[in-house]
Amino acid sequence: MGCMWLADIKGDWKARYLFMPAEAGGRMAITHCCCDYPKVADLQWRRDTWDNARKRFRQEWGSEFGAWPSTGGTLWTGHHIFDLAHGGAPTATGNVLPVPDAIHKVFNAEYPACYAPGGKWLTPGPEYPYVD
Repeated sequence: MGCMWLADIKGDWKARYLFMPAEAGGRMAITHCCCDYPKVADLQWRRDTWDNARKRFRQEWGSEFGAWPSTGGTLWTGHHIFDLAHGGAPTATGNVLPVPDAIHKVFNAEYPACYAPGGKWLTPGPEYPYVD
């Protein structure tokens, strides 16, 4: 039914390898395609599972990627890329993206449009929404 572009993460590094300068980088697009997933009957269980696992999830995520991001001492919200209401896994590492609260509100406001027939998410967008 449409795809939402949630993030375009760019990573670059510079270092030395065998006394020679080296550099590399890459990009990773994070998208969610809404398709026609039906709403789940066990949404409350999914939300409760996430609420109970949130602290441990952030610690495990932090051991691989660094500390869970925060702004002004407030931890960012964990956004489920494949949303819980349509069957997303509550604690799958690849399904949770840390985002600031203001961005999370935008994502949640756009999700209904993603699942609505004839919505704006059916039209093709730019290849990369951000320009370096």
